[in-house]
Amino acid sequence: TVLAGVALAAGAAPLKTDMAQSSVTATFRQMNVPVEAKFTRFSAQIDYDAKEPDYSKARVEIDTASLDLGDPDMNREVAKPEWFSSAKYPKASFVSTTIRSPSPGKLSVAGKLLIKGKSIDVSFPLTMTVRGGKQVFEGQLPIKRLSYKIGEGEWKDTSMVADDVLIKFRVTAAP
Repeated sequence: TVLAGVALAAGAAPLKTDMAQSSVTATFRQMNVPVEAKFTRFSAQIDYDAKEPDYSKARVEIDTASLDLGDPDMNREVAKPEWFSSAKYPKASFVSTTIRSPSPGKLSVAGKLLIKGKSIDVSFPLTMTVRGGKQVFEGQLPIKRLSYKIGEGEWKDTSMVADDVLIKFRVTAAP
C-alpha cells in the first residue's frame, strides 16, 4: 500500500514476528473471580525503527474463535453470537494511527480497535526492550466488553461477567 511504502521510505522497516514468543490474553472477572484466557491464533505486523518511531505502524489480527478459556464447552460458548459471533466476525483487529516515543523504550500508541463490527479509537502505553537480538513490544489495553457488544442478551448483566477486560500482549519480532 502507499502508506506502507511511505513508512518504509521514512525508515520504518517491517519486522518478522516470532509467534512462539508472542502472546495475546484477555483477563476479566467472572462471578468476581479473575479469569485469564489466551488467544491461540493471531498475527502481528510491525514496521518499526527506534531511530524514527513516528513513522512506525502496527497491525494485529486476532482469530476470535481461538480464545482458550481452558474448557472446550466455554470456548464454543464465547464464539456464539451473544459473545464474539465468530462465524460473522472471525477477526478482531487493531491498526495503529500514531506511534510516538516519549522516552527510550517507551511508546505511546493510538489506533482503532475493531471487535464484532464495532471500531473504537484507543490509546495505550507500550514498552519496547531488546532481548536476544529481538525487539519485544509489551503492553496492556483496558476495554469495556459491552462497548463492543461482547455479551449480549442475558450476558449484558455485569454481575456474572464484569464489563472490564484487560487485553495484555507481547509481540517479539526481529528485522
